[in-house]
Amino acid sequence: MFMAKIAIIEDDQAIAQMYRMKFEEAGHQVETAGNGKLGLELATTQKPDIVLLDMVMPDTTGDQVLAKLRQTEWGETVKVVILTNKGEQEVSQAVRDLDVSGIIIKANMTPRHVAEVVEQLLTT
Repeated sequence: MFMAKIAIIEDDQAIAQMYRMKFEEAGHQVETAGNGKLGLELATTQKPDIVLLDMVMPDTTGDQVLAKLRQTEWGETVKVVILTNKGEQEVSQAVRDLDVSGIIIKANMTPRHVAEVVEQLLTT
């Protein structure tokens, strides 16, 4: 099985840790950041295989992080999955235009479902 590097940028620490445990159980290496500024730094230095990115965070929002990521050579092609509690229709067209790999509505999905979505993306 492929061991991926996964970055979770999520300000809700309970959610971040829940996802971390699920991915580590599956044998992946996981790094987390609790806000957008730290998340951008984490992603650009660690260069994970996939980024799980919360949209609503203090200081730097997920859409700002995604826009900045896409401006870097590495970040323009990395797989990014949006995490949100808003409905999928609430995710702006501007964010969708930045080539997101998926949108996960946190309230609708268990950590197992999230892990399945990520595993599928990692193998494509």
